Amino acid sequence: MAEGPRSSLQRRLFFWLSLPLLVALPLLGVGLYGQVQRSAQSWLDEGLEDTALTLAGQIDTRGEQPRIEISATMDRALRFDRQDDVFYLVLGTQGQVLQGDAGLAELQPRPLPQAAGATRYSDARLRERELRLVQLGVDCGLSPCQVLVAETLHKRDALQSEIGSVVALNGLMLALLLGLAGWWAIRRGLAPLTEMSAELEHRDLHRLTPLSAPLPRELVPLQAAFNRLFERLGRAAEAQREFLADAAHQLRTPLTSLQTEIELAMLEPHDGRMDPLLERLRQRVQRSARLAQQLLSLARAEDRSVEVGQRVDLREIATESGQDWAHRALPEGVDLGFELADAPALGHAFLLRELLENLIHNAVNYAGPKARITVRCGHDEHSSWIEVEDNGPGIPPAERAAAMQRFRRGNQASGNGSGLGLAIAADIAARHNGKLELLDAREGPGLRARLSLPPAPPPTLALPDASGT
Repeated sequence: MAEGPRSSLQRRLFFWLSLPLLVALPLLGVGLYGQVQRSAQSWLDEGLEDTALTLAGQIDTRGEQPRIEISATMDRALRFDRQDDVFYLVLGTQGQVLQGDAGLAELQPRPLPQAAGATRYSDARLRERELRLVQLGVDCGLSPCQVLVAETLHKRDALQSEIGSVVALNGLMLALLLGLAGWWAIRRGLAPLTEMSAELEHRDLHRLTPLSAPLPRELVPLQAAFNRLFERLGRAAEAQREFLADAAHQLRTPLTSLQTEIELAMLEPHDGRMDPLLERLRQRVQRSARLAQQLLSLARAEDRSVEVGQRVDLREIATESGQDWAHRALPEGVDLGFELADAPALGHAFLLRELLENLIHNAVNYAGPKARITVRCGHDEHSSWIEVEDNGPGIPPAERAAAMQRFRRGNQASGNGSGLGLAIAADIAARHNGKLELLDAREGPGLRARLSLPPAPPPTLALPDASGT
């Protein structure tokens, strides 16, 4: 059953951290908006109450009936407001109008009389106009007088809208800042896990050293588990290499003896009809011996105890290989040539010679009859290189990556190879931090296998000691 797409751990943590934030922030915003609105409303109501107290202070109760006199200047002062219309009404003990706007008596709902010293705030309507009303009871003897002060709601509506906008804007900014801070904190918190993942991505059987980076306490058990796994893999890989080397070593001697016996049998007088059979046996044994040699080379290439930092010259390695091939019988018509130049590098001479041996053997085996094979080496400012080029059928570009895998051959490959030569060469190249490429021939058809290695630093000159020696 196919697995669906997996969500990111960072997104999952961010979602679960953001969920309470998405719930809490609106609730906090509504609560803050209500608190600020009530405070603003109370402040404006206190302004209306101050006007009512001012009017209450002007009531004269010394006579038989309370009375009040408001000058025109004081009237303008009481009604002054830049945004709203202000109305007031002072009623006597019998509800008679003493001063102010008699129309306030038509307020809906109709205001009820208040006891002396009592204050009441309410919303009212006067001729389709919404008003805010404060009603104050004033001690006028037997029954209290009533002071009513009302104003329209323009500044209250504007203040309410402004408070809502400020609260909403600050809430959004707070949510954005908290979101960014949470995302940054999650990324920082998961950074050790990301670094461990990147480190594990570059690990293989050739690099099984324990993880040692400092990690948070929660990741220490995971690191320990990986280290135990690396230890088990290292033991298994070492056992596999030892078995491979032992098996190849045990096979080489009997196979070499068997090949010698077959060649001697072919030299002894025998029925000529046995020649094809003896030749097939000789080729099969020769191929088996070559496979045993390759398996041994593969085990050596994977041996991490081999030091590959020695100073070598690819020209000398190619010269030695050429001298070895000069004593071998090449297929009919095959021409093997060398174009060599200095190519200093750091590596292991035996492994590099084995790499070159596999490249040459590959070319001889697959280039076909009358092939022209050229071994070149040299260096430039970026690398030292050695390459083996032939004019055979080559390998299609789409199959070249697969051809460097073990026991894989091109679909058009001929000959009786095992599919290990290029794989061993690729392993040795990787062991030297080099690069093995399968390229087109310089001219015409064919294949060019090129190894590039980091150049060797110039040799250091020994300084003479103080005695001048």
